[in-house]
Amino acid sequence: MNNDFAHSATSLTRWLKIRATPPSLQDNTADLDRLRRAVVEVVGNRPLLIPFNRTAKVALRFRRAGFTGFAVINDLGTTFELVDFVGGNAPVRVGVALDLGTTHLEATLIDLGDGRQLAHANRENGQIPFGADVLSRVHRADEPGGAAVLHQEVILSINGLIATLAKDGGISAGEIRALSVSGNPVMTHFLLALETAQLIREPYIPSANLIDPCHGADLGLVIHPSAPVWIMPGVGSYFGGDLISGIIASGLHQEEQVCMLIDVGTNAEVVVGCRDWLIACAGAAGPALEGGVARMGMRAGAGAIEHVEIEPGSGEISYTTIHSEKPRGICGSGIIDLVAALYLARIIDIRGKFRPACGHPRLLSTGEDLAFMVATPEEAADGRPVLFGQIDLDAVMRSKAAMYSILTTLVNQVGVAFGDLHKIYVAGAFGRHISPRQAIVLGMLPDLPLTTFVPVGNSSLAGAERALLDRGARDACRSIIRQITYLELNVNQEFMIRFSGSRFIPHTDHTLFPSVPFYNQD
Repeated sequence: MNNDFAHSATSLTRWLKIRATPPSLQDNTADLDRLRRAVVEVVGNRPLLIPFNRTAKVALRFRRAGFTGFAVINDLGTTFELVDFVGGNAPVRVGVALDLGTTHLEATLIDLGDGRQLAHANRENGQIPFGADVLSRVHRADEPGGAAVLHQEVILSINGLIATLAKDGGISAGEIRALSVSGNPVMTHFLLALETAQLIREPYIPSANLIDPCHGADLGLVIHPSAPVWIMPGVGSYFGGDLISGIIASGLHQEEQVCMLIDVGTNAEVVVGCRDWLIACAGAAGPALEGGVARMGMRAGAGAIEHVEIEPGSGEISYTTIHSEKPRGICGSGIIDLVAALYLARIIDIRGKFRPACGHPRLLSTGEDLAFMVATPEEAADGRPVLFGQIDLDAVMRSKAAMYSILTTLVNQVGVAFGDLHKIYVAGAFGRHISPRQAIVLGMLPDLPLTTFVPVGNSSLAGAERALLDRGARDACRSIIRQITYLELNVNQEFMIRFSGSRFIPHTDHTLFPSVPFYNQD
């Protein structure tokens, strides 16, 4: 008997090459027992289960393949699961990593043998018509039939994304043998049809943080019915698998020196620590920073204004858009740039209020309030000016104050100064496009050397990819949630006090931002 691992030695689903001696009068071992024996010789003494609904299929396919081919094994952590047998050569060995976002889903199709990315796609979350944010969706789920609708919309969105990936990868969706999912607690609860009401009510307890792997068929997914679905574990009501993914992707849990991870999306999620300890918190600071609150706000996509400059002397404005397309709106990084530039050009004061006395020609009255015209109708994609109003400014001031308050509250809990941080990893589209210098001017990030800030892209997706491919990453997920301390900000008085002091540019205590010019309120 000659057995050896396929290249996918630690992926969520593995293929073991099996060459078993056919049965005879001298060896009358039953087919499944023969296969089990061959598999155990490779994987060792860890328990090996064959699900009842796969028993007949596995036995029949093993015999029809002439007792030679590939045993398909799901690695469930403490056990292995034998779910199929594939005859012939070079079977399709693909899986999907998914970032299950509140507004968008992003996923990659990956070769489980060598880790190559075969396709990449994203799509809007089909739940958006039922609420732009997780809070409104949780309230919708409390209505009769609401939870079932929201669950179904998640499944439809995932299946649609998987269909796109399969088409782009030249395979059928049913050939996808594994799925890893990274998302915030609310989205994970909707995916699994878990009760969500308690997530937004004190004491903010999830139904579950650590979910055992299930199968694609259990959730009604279009992937192979026996494909394992690995859900990245969470820690608390606002601290989910997406942030665990960020820790894995950045390597924060392996750092020798104290570092910080910041992930800004619908919420602001922050972790401080190193390989010896981790402490984290999360709070609602994200929407204005990702363009979700400003009336002309949009996500970082084609036509979004991503960087803005205003020459302080002349007041001349310049900007760049993603993919150099005509502007359609302004995303989070553009909003941060804009507000910082407005302050440095003295078009707004330290309270974040427009100064009509500045006389800038792009400061207009809309009839409701003052607004700054970032792009003229002639410049814009749809002929409508891109305006940024006082209401938008007020939302940004609240969000930036919440962001800095989260950071200061967390470091204060462990007696660490900002200057003690070796690196600050900034995740997501926020981290990919943000100008740390302008965020410092705004008083959202601490006043540190720019080399301290390290963008890490979509760390939620990157962590899901690692979990799909590497058992060590999956084991690390479980150890991290045991190691981490979660601070609940919803009932933290220190956070509320710090929030009030942070609602100025850059801060009421200007000594915290020595590199930022200070202007009186006139």
